[in-house]
Amino acid sequence: MADTSQKVMTFLMFSGQAEEAMNFYTSLFDNSEIRSIVRYGPGEAGAEGSVMQAAFTLKGQVLMCIDSNIKHDFTFTPAISLYVNCDTVEEIDGAFHRLSEGGYVLMPLGEYPFSRKFGWVADRFGVTWQLSLSGSESE
Repeated sequence: MADTSQKVMTFLMFSGQAEEAMNFYTSLFDNSEIRSIVRYGPGEAGAEGSVMQAAFTLKGQVLMCIDSNIKHDFTFTPAISLYVNCDTVEEIDGAFHRLSEGGYVLMPLGEYPFSRKFGWVADRFGVTWQLSLSGSESE
């Protein structure tokens, strides 16, 4: 399961796309991997093979996710987002481009008073991301 040394973790609830989302997210950033997946089996509450619980890392930070076995009327909201400090211009440009495919841009990638390169995007799964270029990279 998840690394219990990290006491607070982001937990994402999907409706059948948890594994696809994890694979996509871990492909975007270095030091990212799927750590564990527990799947629903035959006769269990969720669809067989869907994600009962999973843990993955993004840039070393552990997150958890599931495929909800309960239908609900809510989804992700921009009121909460994943904030990522990107190490290079290539990383922020590539992540922003890929995350915005099938999603939508909340703030275009550009210079802002609080960051020399920043963008805010909702991905195709509805998860929102704030991407900022860290202070060590020069353009």
